[in-house]
Amino acid sequence: MTAETIISIFLGIGLAASVGFRVFLPLFALSLAAYTGIWELNDNWEWIGSLAALVTLGVATILELGAYFIPWVDNLLDTIAVPLAAIAGTAVMVSTVADLNPVITWALAIIAGGGTATAIRGASATGRAATTATTGGIANPVVSLIETVTATVMSVITILAPILGFILVVVILLVIFSIYRKLKPKIRT
Repeated sequence: MTAETIISIFLGIGLAASVGFRVFLPLFALSLAAYTGIWELNDNWEWIGSLAALVTLGVATILELGAYFIPWVDNLLDTIAVPLAAIAGTAVMVSTVADLNPVITWALAIIAGGGTATAIRGASATGRAATTATTGGIANPVVSLIETVTATVMSVITILAPILGFILVVVILLVIFSIYRKLKPKIRT
């Protein structure tokens, strides 16, 4: 496995994690990076770097970001965002991984890309539901802002420094796991 392949895997995992916070923003960032020549995509996925994809993903990103700032609409979006995150996480991973056998690429994309995006999206949706229940949705725009900033920062860092982006993913997943363990009810034997 070459250094380029490893870096491309880190890029895919970092962007998949960002997809867990916002589905379209990391795809837009990847499209922008491909369109401007910052990052090359696999041959079958070069269309993501086209002007049409850039505009489409840009509009989808703006609509998604706006919708998440409307209490209750954000909860509705969370119900469809979990499966969308799995699909988008897989797609972003498969589009960035370089020089691997297609079977390995797709397995890695489904497990690492889709799995990472789904884990983060699921934790985010659970947190939003708790925020809605405890504040009646009043705090949801603050949560949305934090998620949007996190997705933006993760996307930019991952595109510019994939290794650092991967390290941030590991930290985020460790924090999510730590919170889950603390909140998990103790089973009495």
